[in-house]
Amino acid sequence: MNLPMDATTPEKDTFKSIAGPSKGLFKDNGSRFIAHAYPVSSEDEIKSIVASLKKEYHDARHHCYAYRLGYRRDIFRANDDGEPSSSAGRPILGQIDSLELSDILIVVVRYFGGIKLGIPGLIRAYRTSAADALDHAEIIEKTATERYRLTFGYMDMNGVMKILKDLGLSACRQDFGMSCSLETDVRLAAVPLFTEMIEKTGGCTLELIDNT
Repeated sequence: MNLPMDATTPEKDTFKSIAGPSKGLFKDNGSRFIAHAYPVSSEDEIKSIVASLKKEYHDARHHCYAYRLGYRRDIFRANDDGEPSSSAGRPILGQIDSLELSDILIVVVRYFGGIKLGIPGLIRAYRTSAADALDHAEIIEKTATERYRLTFGYMDMNGVMKILKDLGLSACRQDFGMSCSLETDVRLAAVPLFTEMIEKTGGCTLELIDNT
């Protein structure tokens, strides 16, 4: 279904990310830089992945990382984990930004080889290992969505289901008890039309529960 674009609709609700985890590797003067790239959707998920890698690579000296989240790409962080300031996290983030990616985390685990690389050497190592992980990743296009909970009576069920069908939306977490409720993810470009159509039913309550 072709959706009309208007002043309330974002010009772009798609962005690039990666399809699944990937790995990269760079070696220099005995030091190993093992890069792990992951598709992610929240900072809680990122914290869990970083903690898991620190446990898996417990004998490594550094676990540096960077991430970006959201279709606007406005949630981000770069962490040097004890390396000199901006010598690790920033180069990793730079590789994410060079491909304009979001909803992505890259963690680079460093095993020290006994020879100091200097700041230029560290920047090159973290940048190259992150780039290698991205070279092994599948780049995909993702669509930004908002999740809504719809609550309605049985008399409105046919109307609500027709709206979902007309807009190509899928229902999840359905509950048909004393009243009816379900959740659905709506792409941002479709939100104005979706909310307008739901409001016209007159008997459906709409609640925004998640913006991803």
